[in-house]
Amino acid sequence: MTVYKFILYHILGWKIIGDFNEHYLKKVVIIVAPHTSWSDFIIAILSRKVLGVMVNFVGKKELFAWPFGYYFRWVGGAPLDRSKNQNKVEAIASIFNSKKEFRLGMSPEGTRKKVQKWRTGFYYIALKANVPIIPTSMDYKTKTITIGKSFDPTGDIEADLKILKKFFVGSVGKVKKYT
Repeated sequence: MTVYKFILYHILGWKIIGDFNEHYLKKVVIIVAPHTSWSDFIIAILSRKVLGVMVNFVGKKELFAWPFGYYFRWVGGAPLDRSKNQNKVEAIASIFNSKKEFRLGMSPEGTRKKVQKWRTGFYYIALKANVPIIPTSMDYKTKTITIGKSFDPTGDIEADLKILKKFFVGSVGKVKKYT
């Protein structure tokens, strides 16, 4: 047993249902919700290590300068350069196109606070990059991470979001009032 499994399963008491190997994809958008606390990041990093899958993130290019650039790349980061008159969706889609493997982890809420509706950037990124979406819930009530089935966006955002949101029904974030 790895130290990551020991920490996640035995010390913190979490479990994981499903895995990314079931539908091993080299390029995918992974949406993780509900996102209500900074501790979600720690649980996600431990889960990523337990599952043995690199899940990437994007950040503004300035984060990737010396002295922290090497570290952010090492943990799966990709710099986002928006200075070329590209919007974020196009810029991130071009990152997908430039890499052999890129699994982008994102929060559909776009914040840790309670939101009335999800941001849609993740959806348009998947559509533009022609990659599937894998919904993944982080339920603090049951301490369960559930990895859903791969979903190919159709272009009908309203219908697709209804399907994706159903996956997260009942999942409770660490800060319950933001769920």
